[in-house]
Amino acid sequence: MTVASVALTDVTTTETTAILPPTEPVPVLLERPRWRDTFASLRIFNYRLYVVSQVIANTSAWMQRIAIDWLVFELTKSVTAVGFTVFLQFAPVLVFGVWGGVIADRVDRRKLMMGTQTAAVILCGTLGTLTITGLVQSWQVFLVAFLLGCAAVLESPARSAFVNQMVGNERLRNAISLNASIFHLGGLVGPAISGILVAVVGAGWSIGVNAVAAAIVVTTLACMRVHELQPSPRVARSKGQIREGVRYVLAKPTIFWPMAMLAFVSTFGMTLPVLLVSFADTVFKTGAAGYGLYSSAAAVGALSGALLSTRRMTVRLRSIVLFGGLFGLALVATGLAPVAGLFLVFLALIGMTRLLFATGAESIVQLSTNRAIRGRVMAIYSMVMLGGQALGGPLMGWIAEDWGVRTAMVTAGVVPAIAAVVIGFVLARSGRLTVSRRLRIVRAGRPNSVQPNSVQPR
Repeated sequence: MTVASVALTDVTTTETTAILPPTEPVPVLLERPRWRDTFASLRIFNYRLYVVSQVIANTSAWMQRIAIDWLVFELTKSVTAVGFTVFLQFAPVLVFGVWGGVIADRVDRRKLMMGTQTAAVILCGTLGTLTITGLVQSWQVFLVAFLLGCAAVLESPARSAFVNQMVGNERLRNAISLNASIFHLGGLVGPAISGILVAVVGAGWSIGVNAVAAAIVVTTLACMRVHELQPSPRVARSKGQIREGVRYVLAKPTIFWPMAMLAFVSTFGMTLPVLLVSFADTVFKTGAAGYGLYSSAAAVGALSGALLSTRRMTVRLRSIVLFGGLFGLALVATGLAPVAGLFLVFLALIGMTRLLFATGAESIVQLSTNRAIRGRVMAIYSMVMLGGQALGGPLMGWIAEDWGVRTAMVTAGVVPAIAAVVIGFVLARSGRLTVSRRLRIVRAGRPNSVQPNSVQPR
């Protein structure tokens, strides 16, 4: 396998980039990966252990998400209330997310994740018990959603940065793609299981299963070989660390522009579960089982997109913007689909384009970020992604109730599509980024140096 290490250098330097050590070169494949390398990251013991827990955790998390959305709808008969639940779960990240990144840069990320998952065991176990016993009220669901969002403030940046500690830089892109595959494999299986459980025995069991899964995550994190983790510099407490992270993001085009595109995609396009509830109840009248089927259709496409992303040779800004625009167009087509069969096909297309956008955006952001500040950068990334969903959930719920769910779905697609055109135009006219490339031939894990050269990206 041939790898090019690409160093990204900004034409405009800032005080922030001056005080940090240079960003490590970004590995770029010069030949398409062999099929046996599709799961290269799984050769690492700690990551294999992590993957086992994530397969279980992501499946149960999707089960819980479907169950909570449907539970709120049953309790309130309001799509806006479903959107409000999404807002409560993601609002803490929007408000406090960057502080979570500062903490993730200061402490042991593995232990931090163990703490947040322990909190999830308690919260999900409590809500599941209340629901199974028939004592649950809407305010209790709202409270648990908010507290889980508070835990996500700490866990999201820690988890993103911890992947790099497990697999290193050269396997990071592969691990990100595999993480996405696992997430959407859960999205394929979880909603279908949850839809059946909700229809047969109620939402409480799907929520309770997630408490057990969180306990499994805590156990696997505790069993890792700590000495095999990549060292990550701890940042000492000091003033101005949040400003430092923000300046760093604004200074690097390979970080700023993917986040800008992500803001539109997450706010309008990642609120799909809110709209699918209404499609299942009022448009196609398929109930909870249909809601689970629609989520699974999107997950089928997403899983395909995640596996395709492991075959990527390069990650470019223009491809990230392109897939963001295609995702928007897929949403528009889905909103206009006249029959359920075509609706399912377009949902799969939504899943695929969204995944190709998401894995590309996260890969280029992580790979072009210095490890000393990665927790803060990924916290800002999480703020944009989850905060966008927090704002978009109530907004799209309101549009669905006042203007119709089809109008809401079309709106959710039109805005990211327009944003992709505008951002693409800006990038086409800008020349702020230069790339220097030095090649290494990697065979059997042994790199050999080749003369460096430089290229100007298009």
